[in-house]
Amino acid sequence: MGITAQALDGVYGRSAAGVRARLERVAEDGWSAVADAETDSEGCISEWRGRRFERGLYRIVFDSDYYFVGLGLRAAYPEISVIFRMQDEAESYQIKVLLSPYSYSTYFGSQN
Repeated sequence: MGITAQALDGVYGRSAAGVRARLERVAEDGWSAVADAETDSEGCISEWRGRRFERGLYRIVFDSDYYFVGLGLRAAYPEISVIFRMQDEAESYQIKVLLSPYSYSTYFGSQN
């Protein structure tokens, strides 16, 4: 059905608002951009929820460098890529990432 994403700030223990993200799908010649978004005040990207995506291999690239520079910090990981497989077009998928300048953690789950 769709994809929802959320970015959380592990430094300040809050939602990471204003994180730029790019959704890509694998193609024969590499990764192809599908959509761009920015997290809202709750750290969520919900624009992709209502879209229909085909089965396949996807990735969300979070621009952590832009986010942390805005906070006056430097990040060891300028981008965080979360690669996942959509196995069922009827399901909705949820991806979360916990950001900090020197580490990150991800979560992947189904909402159905």
